[in-house]
Amino acid sequence: MSHELKHVFASLPQMERGVAKVIGGDPKGNNFLYTNGKCVVIRNIENPAIADIYTEHPHTVTVAKYAPSGFYIASGDVSGKIRIWDTTQKEHILKYEYTPLSGKVKDIAWTEDSKRMAVVGDGREKFGAVFLWDTGSSVGDLSSHSKLINSVDIKQTRPYRIATASDDTCGSFYQGPPFKFQFTLRDHNQFVNCVRYSPDGNRFVTAGADGQMFLYDGKEGTLVSALGGEKAHKGGIYAVSWSPDSSQLISASGDKTVKLWDVGAGTAVTTFNLGTDVTDQQLGCLWQNNHLLTISLSGFINYLDKNNPDRPIRTIKGHTKSIQCLTVHKKDGRPYIYSGSHDGHITSHYWDAETGVNDCFSGKGHTNQVSKMVTDQANELVTCSMDDTLRYTDLSKTEYSASDVVKMDFQPKSVSVASGGLSLAVCIGQVVLLKDKKKVFTLDNLDYEAEVGAIHPGGTIAAVGGADGVIHLYSIQGHTLKDEGQTVKTGGAVTDMAYSNDGAYLAVIDDKKVATAFTVADSYSVKNEFYGHHAKPVTLAWSPDNEHFATGGMDMNVYIWTIADPDKRIKLSDTHRLHHVSGLAWVDEHTLVTTSHDATIKQWTIAY
Repeated sequence: MSHELKHVFASLPQMERGVAKVIGGDPKGNNFLYTNGKCVVIRNIENPAIADIYTEHPHTVTVAKYAPSGFYIASGDVSGKIRIWDTTQKEHILKYEYTPLSGKVKDIAWTEDSKRMAVVGDGREKFGAVFLWDTGSSVGDLSSHSKLINSVDIKQTRPYRIATASDDTCGSFYQGPPFKFQFTLRDHNQFVNCVRYSPDGNRFVTAGADGQMFLYDGKEGTLVSALGGEKAHKGGIYAVSWSPDSSQLISASGDKTVKLWDVGAGTAVTTFNLGTDVTDQQLGCLWQNNHLLTISLSGFINYLDKNNPDRPIRTIKGHTKSIQCLTVHKKDGRPYIYSGSHDGHITSHYWDAETGVNDCFSGKGHTNQVSKMVTDQANELVTCSMDDTLRYTDLSKTEYSASDVVKMDFQPKSVSVASGGLSLAVCIGQVVLLKDKKKVFTLDNLDYEAEVGAIHPGGTIAAVGGADGVIHLYSIQGHTLKDEGQTVKTGGAVTDMAYSNDGAYLAVIDDKKVATAFTVADSYSVKNEFYGHHAKPVTLAWSPDNEHFATGGMDMNVYIWTIADPDKRIKLSDTHRLHHVSGLAWVDEHTLVTTSHDATIKQWTIAY
């Protein structure tokens, strides 16, 4: 009995309006790096479906950068901590850890020999530090700014120089080592968001919230020119990245464009238009080999096409916020994953092992967290959300339909479906039976708090699990739910439950950390109890084989239980490190999909 990780569908970068996002490049040219929550995400630049995730920071990670050697990555978090870790091994062994600042780390730069590093950001007593990577000993003083430092870069050729960019509207120039402040760069009149040296060290450029970009001599720090004259962009500029040959650079702006500059001529050669929506603001960019990557406020990663500036070669989509639920459905014989998130986006992911391609539903969808989702026999995705609606979305079209929305009286927590067009919605204080997308029966004034519902595949019984540790069984007669006084006791408040696909068993998990399987035909007698979770399990899914079911939850573990033998179990520990497991679904009897508050979807191969 074993399991192995087969695929990781990574989260997108976590974005914030008006805040630049640093994307790290790989000196070997294979990968790029960004952060989301407590995760550092490493993705293959040619095939972004190949991803690796580093989750060892106890706090939100803000920036990660490869050492020029390519052997180590340094990542910084909101507490001021820097971790330097190995890139060559899957375990990513920690090499060194320092706390150079007392606040959020905003940027990191290495010297070309990978021996010294500069770290900048926010803090109580200082906004920057420069030190030896292996001892943490200071090799200079970066105190010249009166407000937090947004960006830092180090000249990658000797003699070394450091340039910084700050919220105090100034840049600073340092010589060393030991690095000493030389002078202030006072050309911007608003926050300076980014500073970057050309790879050959001859120039560096600063970019600001004032929409201006200034070019300086790399060795002397003197002003050479203003790129694009008075204004480089109509909006604030958040990021710049140089071409490998140092002759060009790209700039990303809040005006929803990215510009490609000929540095010698000081003019924009190409303007890429990324959209008209506020979420199309450009907050990060990376030029690596022949790839031009930019990041939108939506978190989408765009691969720009120099020959077609209004249409990216590809756009990588996905989730930026925690995923609450997921389900799997076959379309033309291929499995698609559907996932619903905290920010109301349902992103339909379909993949085969080679592509990992995904996209979002088009049209207007839920406006709040999607809590539960299932697919029905009419090829529809049925979702319930904190926006007090149920939605039925045609999976052959993958776009939201305005007509197939059912408004509920109270917030729905759970939805389940059965054949014959039946749906059961469990709302706060109310249970609703729907047929063909219309409410047909409502149970009000319950004497218990309903948590989750399940309709028997035969469509004759509706089971509702309560916070009272009881499953209340209702018979479905025509368009009504009839309470015939039949109940089943569980160990604690029910957190999730489901009937096996063949209708033989009802599996239930509760807040006392127990999973229980009941035999339906034997008036719901206990078949077996399953112990293993050491914190509350919150999600449950039956394998298509009807002999196994999976549970996951707050202890970050997933268990796969064998219905006939509680001792035969597979434990996937630390499934999503430091994050609760929020959703489970099976692609087939040997493939389990898990998701979590880390906004990542993982696919596991299970062997019994």
